[in-house]
Amino acid sequence: MNTWLINLLAFAGTYLVMEFVAWSNHKYIMHGPGWILHKSHHEERKSIFEWNDLYFVFYAAVSMTLVYFGWENLDYRFWMGCGVAAYGLTYFLLHDVFIHGRAKFLRSLRSDYFDAMRRAHRAHHKTITKHGAVEFGLLLFNRKWKEIIRRNKRMKHPVSPN
Repeated sequence: MNTWLINLLAFAGTYLVMEFVAWSNHKYIMHGPGWILHKSHHEERKSIFEWNDLYFVFYAAVSMTLVYFGWENLDYRFWMGCGVAAYGLTYFLLHDVFIHGRAKFLRSLRSDYFDAMRRAHRAHHKTITKHGAVEFGLLLFNRKWKEIIRRNKRMKHPVSPN
């Protein structure tokens, strides 16, 4: 197999797998023994930073370690590290900027998918304790949220029966 194909698969595969890593860490670590840090994310924000932001340091360290060990030959480890970093950037932009509004841009991002993402995340934040939360993913969530968005659009703009 060509080196460029292996590297592309390493990058893309790692990016995709990160959604499942993030989901499982969110559900079983952040809403488990790591609640001591994650709890700050379910409370009213008191400053631009919250204790939950320390989870970023862990993922950044994983990314930097992979990049460091793959740097010399730009091998699959480098591209895996880039995949972790790309997912981290996606997470920051969609979760922190788009959903939680930590910055002013991306507020006008509209589509059924992004509106459903926002609703799923709101459903997650209805629970302020570590137990009973739903929707732990970012990019993947229950399709019912998209169906609710579409149903609401149909109710606002009914199609005439011509």
